[in-house]
Amino acid sequence: MIEATSCGGVVLFRGKILLLYKNFKNKYEGWVLPKGTVESGEEFKDTALREVFEETGVRASIVKYVGSSDYTFNVPDDTVEKEVHWYLMMAESYYSKPQREEYFVDSGYYKFHEAYHLLKFANEKQILEKAYYEYLNLKKSNLWENRK
Repeated sequence: MIEATSCGGVVLFRGKILLLYKNFKNKYEGWVLPKGTVESGEEFKDTALREVFEETGVRASIVKYVGSSDYTFNVPDDTVEKEVHWYLMMAESYYSKPQREEYFVDSGYYKFHEAYHLLKFANEKQILEKAYYEYLNLKKSNLWENRK
C-alpha cells in the first residue's frame, strides 16, 4: 500500500466554480477539481495554491479549509491510498488555462448545478457541496466580497 497526500481547491469567481477536463490519449478522463501532490517540506495551503496555479493558471487566495476526501486506486503493482485536503478559494479573474502536460484539455468556470453534474467523482461532488455552502454563508453575511 502506498500512501499519498494531495491538496486542492474549490475555486470560485463571481459565484462560478473552476473545473478542469482531463483527456489522456483521447480517452475520456472526466471533469475534476484542481489538486496535486504535496512536495517535501511544503505546507498544505501552499500545495493547494501552487497546484491550482500550475494546473489552471489561476491566481487565487484561500478563504478557508473545507475538509478532506479519501480514496484508493490501483497502479501496476500496488494500491495507492490517497488523502486530499481541500480549500475554498477566491480567484482573481475568470482567466484559466489548462495544463497540457497533465493532459488537461479544457478549463472553465461553471454554475454550481453545472459543475456538480460535470464532476466525475462522488468525493469531489461532496467537497463541492460543502465548499459552495460555505461560500453562500459567507456571501449572505457580506464576508465574501470583502475578503480582497
